[in-house]
Amino acid sequence: MSDANTAALQKLTAHINSVFLGKPEAVELTLVCLLAEGHLLIEDVPGIGKTLLAKALARSLNCSFHRVQFTPDLLPSDLTGTSVYHQPTGEFIFRQGPIFANVILADEINRATPRTQSALLEAMAEQQVSADGKTLALERPFMVIATQNPFEFEGTYPLPENQLDRFALRLRIGYPTRQYEKDILTQHREGEPVDKLMPVVQREELLAVQTSVRQVRVDESLADYMLGIVEKTRERDDVYLGVGTRGALAFYRTAQALAFLKGRNYVTPDDIKRLAIPVLGHRIVSKTLRRGGGEQDAGDAVVKEILTQVPVPL
Repeated sequence: MSDANTAALQKLTAHINSVFLGKPEAVELTLVCLLAEGHLLIEDVPGIGKTLLAKALARSLNCSFHRVQFTPDLLPSDLTGTSVYHQPTGEFIFRQGPIFANVILADEINRATPRTQSALLEAMAEQQVSADGKTLALERPFMVIATQNPFEFEGTYPLPENQLDRFALRLRIGYPTRQYEKDILTQHREGEPVDKLMPVVQREELLAVQTSVRQVRVDESLADYMLGIVEKTRERDDVYLGVGTRGALAFYRTAQALAFLKGRNYVTPDDIKRLAIPVLGHRIVSKTLRRGGGEQDAGDAVVKEILTQVPVPL
């Protein structure tokens, strides 16, 4: 790991933590997702900083950023773009939608209809958009950060399993401590600190770091450990759907990213245990507990139990 990469990640982490107070674990997982070239689902109650975290990351990078407020009347073309008639030339010109950016904030993604939600699928999986009979590539880096409130059901459309599987990580932030909440009140007295953030990492620097992450060593015994955890999710009698190969790949890449963020060129068992729930939990469909309401932790509970059953390699 080069000194330049270390310095870039330290600057990025400190920059985000300066406005997103008291939640270093959430910032760490967000950066892990970014380095692993994955997409992030932030799922929590209103008013605890989901949008703030996404904006802080985007403003800290010298990359293009678009925020889309998902609503029931949002159309797929509102995301991908549409053709408009150009009168001087008498031709139709494709006008790109907000999905053509490096970082996309899909705010309250579960408020849009399934048709609009599915417009994200191709972009998230293939980093391309099909429109007007053409396939348009999306510029790297490309990251979707989606937010949703798991406790509100009026006027919402739960994300289908195939779309949930596109998110490398699901993150829950939680309430801040009293002291940090007091600091937040003071910090926001004269406006939004996130609006004053300036980029500290250039696009080329980020692409170089993402390439370096792929070189982090994963011992064969640790790869088997990850696959052992994944296979257990498929063998349980209380599970309809276990983790697929896409989930296993996300597990592998995020483990590399966490090790890199910690300044190591090798993965440890602790990296894998740290990421098991945020990477695998939302990919599991339980027979006994439905996803949603107070039961959305069903997949997390399954992964937590599996971690006690699969032997940790020495």
